[in-house]
Amino acid sequence: MTSLGSFMVALDTLVVAAALTTIRGDLGASAEQLEWTVNSYALSFAMLLMTAAAIGDRLGRRRTYAAGLALFTAASVACALATSLPFLIVARTVQGAGAAFVMPLAMSLLGAAFPPERRGRAIGVFSGVTGIAVLGGPLIGGAVTEGLSWQWIFWINVPIGVLAIGLVLAKVPESTGPARRLDLVGAVLISLAVLGLVWGTVRGGSAGWTSAEVLSAFGIGAVMLIGFGVWERRTEHAMVPLAFFRNRTFTAANSAGFFLSAALFSAVFFLSQYMQVVLGSAPLKAGLQLLPWTATLFVIGPIAGRLVDRVGERPLVVIGMALQAAGMFWVSRGTSHYWELVVPLMVTGSGISLAMPAAQSAAMSSLPRESVGIASGIYSMNRQLGGVAGVAVLGSVFTAAGGYTGHGFTRALAGSGVLSLLAALSGLVIAARGRTTRPPATRADAKAKAKVVEGVR
Repeated sequence: MTSLGSFMVALDTLVVAAALTTIRGDLGASAEQLEWTVNSYALSFAMLLMTAAAIGDRLGRRRTYAAGLALFTAASVACALATSLPFLIVARTVQGAGAAFVMPLAMSLLGAAFPPERRGRAIGVFSGVTGIAVLGGPLIGGAVTEGLSWQWIFWINVPIGVLAIGLVLAKVPESTGPARRLDLVGAVLISLAVLGLVWGTVRGGSAGWTSAEVLSAFGIGAVMLIGFGVWERRTEHAMVPLAFFRNRTFTAANSAGFFLSAALFSAVFFLSQYMQVVLGSAPLKAGLQLLPWTATLFVIGPIAGRLVDRVGERPLVVIGMALQAAGMFWVSRGTSHYWELVVPLMVTGSGISLAMPAAQSAAMSSLPRESVGIASGIYSMNRQLGGVAGVAVLGSVFTAAGGYTGHGFTRALAGSGVLSLLAALSGLVIAARGRTTRPPATRADAKAKAKVVEGVR
């Protein structure tokens, strides 16, 4: 049930990629506006993830998960009814807000349902389904766009959403996290920090990296982020216990997840357009041409989940992202013959299939079981921020290298390879299996423990 909701949310991250050319023609969009159809979704997703995880821990994960599915489904209807690009961008923003209440709660429900020794395999299946949705977005979007219309890439969410809501309410037991007060100040500060930093990244290419708008956005984001750190150290009800980041595995796994998603999202964004612009493929054919990449998830994903429990996360993250880097550098050489891309796409797909479940497992398993809700929110936020940053930064590289008529595609895809290498380097810091340590207790944990001792006395 959690995988069903995750599939729907992950699918819409890049399902519009194959339909971008059609949407541009129907709604008269510019290149920058098209980028916002992807980034507006990811931006609201990232901004609300931590708040959603905290609300789920307090009010009930199943209830919050179902509410997120309902909001996501309603926003999908609005996307399908959009008659202008600004309306579509607003609807995609609301859709991302619904997704923020689905993805971390799905991981929380999953983590609470399985003990640590079986969690790796469960996360492997979950990650495989999620990865298929992300990488399969262009194929599904291309098929629906060419066979029906681009609006139907959103209409298909409605029956899936209704089914998922019914199943989760009927079959999934309710669970909650540690009883703690909602950190509203922290939620506002982290949301403004994410908004400022992501806005500056997205607008840097078009407005100029030294423009007043971009510098102001970065400045506000940085100030809010510092303010968030100061507040979280002082409050007794921290949304993000900063002690978690003293755990090297948790920190390294989040870093790897950030760069992994930056590489993955940007690669899908540009490769789906490369197939259409350079190779002259129709939307459906472009999606089919990515199958050597996406199909590896069906084979490697389940195997990777089992390997996590046997050999640990570090080797899978490092080897997987090194393969992803090699494949992207290979693809970035450029060609007008599709058959030359088949092998590097398979290499890339094998790499991401190994690394994705391992990075998630490392982040979740490095903390106590009762902290799984907060851990999933932090990890999911980092992944979404990585996706936004990857598309935005490499979008600037694409434009600077001549865009559609220059060397934009080859430079952007090479940039995806660089991001993959950064993820592999982050993976080297993950502790070997059996050496992962838990973070020190927070001030709130210490007070709770003191109250228990007092009661026993």
